[in-house]
Amino acid sequence: MPTLYHHPLCPHSRFVRLILAEYGIETTLVEERAAERRREFLTLDPAGKTPVLVDDDGTVVPGASVIVEYLEDCLPPDFRGLRLMPLGLHERIETRRLIEWFNVKFFDEVTNYLVMEKVYKRFLAPEIGGGAPDMDLLRVARANLRPHIRYIGYLTEARRWLAGESLTYADFAAAAHLSCVDYLGDVPWDEDETVKHWYQRIKSRPAFRPLLADRTPGMTPGPVYAELDF
Repeated sequence: MPTLYHHPLCPHSRFVRLILAEYGIETTLVEERAAERRREFLTLDPAGKTPVLVDDDGTVVPGASVIVEYLEDCLPPDFRGLRLMPLGLHERIETRRLIEWFNVKFFDEVTNYLVMEKVYKRFLAPEIGGGAPDMDLLRVARANLRPHIRYIGYLTEARRWLAGESLTYADFAAAAHLSCVDYLGDVPWDEDETVKHWYQRIKSRPAFRPLLADRTPGMTPGPVYAELDF
């Protein structure tokens, strides 16, 4: 059984967990606090970032985007399920563009600030960056979130799913980041009904259930985090 080194509130880890679940790939989860820079973990990935997948044959696949491309390449030719990377060239470009949007831009502007300040710093020693959250950074992240919500609303008004008419990796990338922000109670769901309805649809998929059961010690999830109809 493959092993995934992850953190429960790392959005990139959540993205990979959703894809693994969607494709029905059972995985052993190993929680990793990447900031502690554990020697054994750095041996797997010198970058020291979650997630890292170790396949049954020992193949080490680091990073969310690399992992999902690897999983796509490993699907058998006769795979009959829903393929999350479209076949059409333009649809593939749009899917990859949006994966990059959420895993890089959204992360840099929103998720990284919120998760680092409200979660990771609680469990780090002061000498490696632990301590109280920086309230200025939290305000910046919440302000940055709103244009992203509007952009998701723009996409979902024009399309059935984010990258087009079919469910793709792009939807799971966006949902992974929003799920972290939602756990922390910071998503303004009342600002865009279109975004809310899109998230309800993807949140209702069986692949999402393990994420909704996640709990971080000492942190109660947001009021609608586990609700499918909110």
